[in-house]
Amino acid sequence: MRKPRILLADDHRMVAEGLRGLLEPGYQLVEIVEDGRALLEAANRLMPDVVVADVSMPLLNGIEAVRQLKKNNPSIAVVFLTMHLDVAYAASALEAGAAGYVLKHSAPSELLTAIACALKGQTYITPMLVGELLSYQRNRPQGETEGGLARLTARQREVLQLIAEGRSVKEAAAVLGISTRTVEFHKYSMMEALGLKSSAELMRFAVEHGIK
Repeated sequence: MRKPRILLADDHRMVAEGLRGLLEPGYQLVEIVEDGRALLEAANRLMPDVVVADVSMPLLNGIEAVRQLKKNNPSIAVVFLTMHLDVAYAASALEAGAAGYVLKHSAPSELLTAIACALKGQTYITPMLVGELLSYQRNRPQGETEGGLARLTARQREVLQLIAEGRSVKEAAAVLGISTRTVEFHKYSMMEALGLKSSAELMRFAVEHGIK
């Protein structure tokens, strides 16, 4: 019987290699990538059954990468494996289309359970966050998703992450394959949309919303 195919995305290579031993007895690990843009490229090329991804990754964070992935490949299941014990991250992960949210310091069996649930079309959230997540979603104002982030386009969020990583306008333009003028346009469009008056305020917004 064919083993389900898994794509692993984590910028900590030692973590990724450790997960290889956990996953390979029951799954085919098709590739390990280290940033969100590589995740998108590999997922489109390999069409795995499940993506296991970290939230914090360079170039494109896991949540934004999965949001883009699910638009083009809704059948690919996604499980987040992360250090972030934060209900807001878990809520954002589900809104992006994830089927699982597991903490890196959880028991290894929890990740395997989450993957099994994802393959069945079910959702698994680490028990440490379930109650808090339900309360968070219940008490959030109707229609609110990710606050100011919801006012930004996908491209603007990509630019914001690169700026938050400390990349120059020229470097961000090279990564995204656009002109420096276009990067500047997105930067100031974001400031206008968010009501921010300086680059420092934009950086602070990125940090407060976990864009890194």
